[in-house]
Amino acid sequence: MRPLVPVFGEDPIGEESTVPVQGHAEEFRSPGTGENAAVGVLLSHGFTGSPKSMRPFGEHLAAEGYGVAVPRLPGHGTSWQEMNKTTWPEWYAVLDNELERLRKEHDKVFVAGLSMGGCLTLRLAEEHGTDISGLVLINPSVRTDDKRSVLLPVLSRVVPSFPGISNDIKKPGVDEGAYDRMPLKALFSLSQLWKVTREDLAKVTQPVLLFRSTVDHVVEPSSGLTVLASISSRDVTETLLEDSYHVATLDNDAPRIFADSAAFIRRVAADA
Repeated sequence: MRPLVPVFGEDPIGEESTVPVQGHAEEFRSPGTGENAAVGVLLSHGFTGSPKSMRPFGEHLAAEGYGVAVPRLPGHGTSWQEMNKTTWPEWYAVLDNELERLRKEHDKVFVAGLSMGGCLTLRLAEEHGTDISGLVLINPSVRTDDKRSVLLPVLSRVVPSFPGISNDIKKPGVDEGAYDRMPLKALFSLSQLWKVTREDLAKVTQPVLLFRSTVDHVVEPSSGLTVLASISSRDVTETLLEDSYHVATLDNDAPRIFADSAAFIRRVAADA
């Protein structure tokens, strides 16, 4: 992770404030068309990010006829101060509600997530079992090797934020639109999500396609390896991305992610 330099006393947004959603953070949905309309796909962005990081992925799947939902998680796409007022159960609840809607509208539903979004989709798989047909994980985060994380319970009470971890993208000129600060209360909540998700990884039995960047400056390799070693799925494929950093859905390997994911969804849906 990057150097942690705290900012003190920098939380000017009041409890009752409403922060406008940033223009790039708009949600994306498509109902599905043609022979693939019976399948819905729920996509989740990562920590401090927004639907912008997953929109091209969603648009690709929508162009193939799949029903698609790319929601904005609470506290994201507004301000890091606003995000500091949210917790992982709120982020999860949005995805849970979207999953319920997609299940009513489609015969089969797949879930896909980037980074923290991967952790949230793993949690969905743990909780919903066979209601989810398969998972696509892109650099999923379920832990950190950074020893400084043990200080989070205390630091999050006194320090609002650290420098952000956005734009870990190899491709020049690409901006994911994430916050330039990392809200510590929200980060502490994320660490709690990691814990409960890791404890239940054996409950994941669905087919899994996992993409992992060989160079990732945000999530350590131990996260992906923990997932692979702990899930109970028998249909598991790991693909290493040699030309992308953390936000691989906006990076050089994005076309491969989109094409391989569509092929995975097509194969698993046909076999189910």
